[in-house]
Amino acid sequence: MSMLFSLISPLDFVLVCLVAAVAGVIKGRVGFAMPMIMISGLGMILSPELALAGLILPTVLANGVQALRQGWRAALESIRRFRVFLLVGFVFLISSAQLVRVLPASTLLLMLGIPVTGFALIQLLGLRLKLAAPSARVEGGVGAVAGFIGGLSGVWGPPTVMYLTALDTPKAEQIRVQGVIYGLGSIALLAAHLGSGVLNRETLPFSLVLIVPAMLGVQIGARLSDRIDQATFRRATLAVLLVAGLNLVRRALVV
Repeated sequence: MSMLFSLISPLDFVLVCLVAAVAGVIKGRVGFAMPMIMISGLGMILSPELALAGLILPTVLANGVQALRQGWRAALESIRRFRVFLLVGFVFLISSAQLVRVLPASTLLLMLGIPVTGFALIQLLGLRLKLAAPSARVEGGVGAVAGFIGGLSGVWGPPTVMYLTALDTPKAEQIRVQGVIYGLGSIALLAAHLGSGVLNRETLPFSLVLIVPAMLGVQIGARLSDRIDQATFRRATLAVLLVAGLNLVRRALVV
């Protein structure tokens, strides 16, 4: 704990745990948004690099639990079905993670935040954007954008949710697929930032500690999710996506 409090004050630590718990509740309810909420909330208290380091291990564990909630066979089927997304996203995530200390992310965040906000707003207003069937070209493009932004910021949820929502994926399957995609992505993020130096001997214990409040939040959110139907789930997902998109735009403009 002495090493931890050399990085942050006790008061900041309490606030950081609250941010992690809130992020967990939303993650458990709609299946995504933990990294977005943590990087945004922690970024108001901590340096960007420490905030990024803090979200990595809670994200890995939360996504693993989400991916395996329906068993490993279902998870493997999701990997097979979205292999193009995963492969392309992995390549771009590993590549962009090495730029995290040298490349300003404001332009990239703006380029992501505007279409995400527009997509969610259009859907909430009742105009449905749908894909009749999965497309390898579209899937690869979305995977590239998600991976590149994810390596820089730890956030790759919005493009993934946009794609799954456009396919009108059923609630249970969407939550599982998100867990698989985010889980493998978060493992890649872990490896990438062990290499970049963001996650190191000092920041690793901090990330470990945040697992506890984050997972408590996930359990609460999962219980809430089990009580909502497909239509409500879709509206809740789009509402979170809209907030996430606006937050990405805000972050781009204040960087």
